[in-house]
Amino acid sequence: MTALFKVTRRRFLVATTSGGVGLVLGFYAWNAIETEKREGRSGGFSPNVWLQISPDNRVNIWIAKSEMGQGVQTSLAMLVAEELEADWSSIHVRHAAVGAEYGLERTEGSTSVRTSWDTLRHAGAAAREMLLTAAANAWGVDESTCQARDGKILHIPTGRQLPYGDLAIAASRLPVPKDAPLKNPRDFRFLGKPMPRVDVESKVDGSAMFGIDVKLPGMLYANVARCPNLAGKLKRFDAAQAKASPGVLEVRQISSGVAVIADSTWNAFRGRQALDIEWDPGALSNFSDSSIQQSLADGAGKSGLTARNDGDVDSAMAAAAKRVTATYNLPYLAHTAMEPLNCTAHVRWNRCEIWCSTQTPETVQRRAARVAFLPPFLVDVHTTLIGGGFGRRLENDMVADAVELSKATGKPVQVVWTREDDTQHDFYRPAAHSEFTAGLDAAGILTVWKHQIVAQSIDARFESLEGTPDTTSVQGANDLPYEIPNIRVTYFAPQIPVPVGYWRSVGYSLNAFVTECFLDEVAAECGKDPVALRRELLRNSPRRAAVLNLAAEKGDWGKPMLRGEGRGIALHTSYGSSVAQVAEVGVEKDGTIRVHRVVCAIDCGQIVNPDTIAAQMEGGIVFGLSAALWGKISFKDGKVQQSNFDDIRVLRMPEMPRVEVYIVPSTEPPTGVGEVGVPPVAPAVANAVFAATGKRLRDLPIESSA
Repeated sequence: MTALFKVTRRRFLVATTSGGVGLVLGFYAWNAIETEKREGRSGGFSPNVWLQISPDNRVNIWIAKSEMGQGVQTSLAMLVAEELEADWSSIHVRHAAVGAEYGLERTEGSTSVRTSWDTLRHAGAAAREMLLTAAANAWGVDESTCQARDGKILHIPTGRQLPYGDLAIAASRLPVPKDAPLKNPRDFRFLGKPMPRVDVESKVDGSAMFGIDVKLPGMLYANVARCPNLAGKLKRFDAAQAKASPGVLEVRQISSGVAVIADSTWNAFRGRQALDIEWDPGALSNFSDSSIQQSLADGAGKSGLTARNDGDVDSAMAAAAKRVTATYNLPYLAHTAMEPLNCTAHVRWNRCEIWCSTQTPETVQRRAARVAFLPPFLVDVHTTLIGGGFGRRLENDMVADAVELSKATGKPVQVVWTREDDTQHDFYRPAAHSEFTAGLDAAGILTVWKHQIVAQSIDARFESLEGTPDTTSVQGANDLPYEIPNIRVTYFAPQIPVPVGYWRSVGYSLNAFVTECFLDEVAAECGKDPVALRRELLRNSPRRAAVLNLAAEKGDWGKPMLRGEGRGIALHTSYGSSVAQVAEVGVEKDGTIRVHRVVCAIDCGQIVNPDTIAAQMEGGIVFGLSAALWGKISFKDGKVQQSNFDDIRVLRMPEMPRVEVYIVPSTEPPTGVGEVGVPPVAPAVANAVFAATGKRLRDLPIESSA
């Protein structure tokens, strides 16, 4: 309760500058109470905003990061439970409300565990120490004779014990310690061990709540027809046929298109199909893939921003005994999350409620507030489970539709996109063009490396300063881990009218492919084994070298393979973690590529839940492999050509390779996991194809370039 009132008071001080002190104070006190009720915090022991222990021994833990299948609810709950010495069976996880007390609630950049590592452990430790003190006071004994274990406080000399629930009220009256001691890692009972996920039971019995599962009394359902052209707009529509479709209640033009409102999602979809609508294609009616390729090629000839410039590149290149050059091209990619975009909104005169599968509830709140014409503190965001995010749910374009329609109808409205809507109105991973030149000295030593990147800016969407380097576009290129004395990385952002956004692993997915494939080309020119060359270049990076060596060992590097088969390797560091992967592929006579096995080694610092790490590597490999083999968004006449999983291939179960994951033990703080399995798989497969066939793959997807 204390932390909630601190936030309430801070907001009150801002609000009172315009007068109405008593009214505003009363409202904010009410708002804090409402927040406690909504989060179920009334009663019990809440030493901080992260946990509450109730008299029935239930331990509620509030998680301020979105669960989208990556296991973050389990991992973050483990941090609290470890220091609390909780009984794992008593743990219940809830998603936190939007509030400054929780810090940044965005779930992106593989930051959830690494930014919560200290905060949540200290939260659990503080509660543990307060419970120890409460028990010692109850028994009239020295606190040093007491021990916390499995949700109880034990008095070691006598064997007496008190469950946490019995101590909750007494502990709540004690001051919260500022620096409660943390456990020694050698005493960890949960961290570093496989723990059962807290969301499994609800997903098995069907009680798990995803955004698309939300049901409210009197709720309406809507689907919005959007212009398929990049710069197009609505020309006209006739609602008669749509209104005649079963279950359709209303057809309404809104900011993003024309909404069909019905008594079910299916009826809204059918009504939208019956809608007689005509679009003005706008100024980009001739925009196509050739337009994109021309813009990228033109950008390669222009001076851009310098992201890295080590040594004397020009002199080293002039002195090189041999030069190696290559050009790579990568396509736009859609996110293709399993759960289509959706949002449910209920707007009333004094409140707005949102139910949404989102990676960024704060921006959902702000966007809903703007559309509803309410201050943000009157917008409650209920963050649901997410059926796949991959960066797409950092965008909140579905929120405005739901709020606008609920405000207009006076009822709760759920907007659901079709798969085609999702594919054709995405914020895509940028297409990219990379040009490389490497220089070798007379002894075949790599002495100079030049890399020019041409790709649309993602960051420019969120920054007003022109000319600011797009850090996401150079990820993995400007922080190349290899020891090369002369390195230059330059970047140019062409103006291409395609909406772009964050895609799982962002710039690392682009630059891992091109850098690791080009390094293999350099190894061939040097006459060196690809692993041997990497070892040389990692001589002062022992942690990365250990990951490389582990993957090579477990991946049977150097062992003979059958004709038409090959192994490839790639190493990449992203979000603080290093991942190496060895891919084994077979190339059939018709050119079809089959990936049989992927061996993955990862160093992500201190292990929290090894099962989650392995699952994220496996999921990242599936995600990255699908994109590498078949992924592409193409344009013709200003329209996206792909629509659904029939023309956006993803890996099917019979096509799934055997995946082995090996985790390097570490005592360093934890680093990223959720995205880091994606970048190495495409170059590992491309390098394996070269080993099998002698052909270099410099363009993605592999299917169209093999």
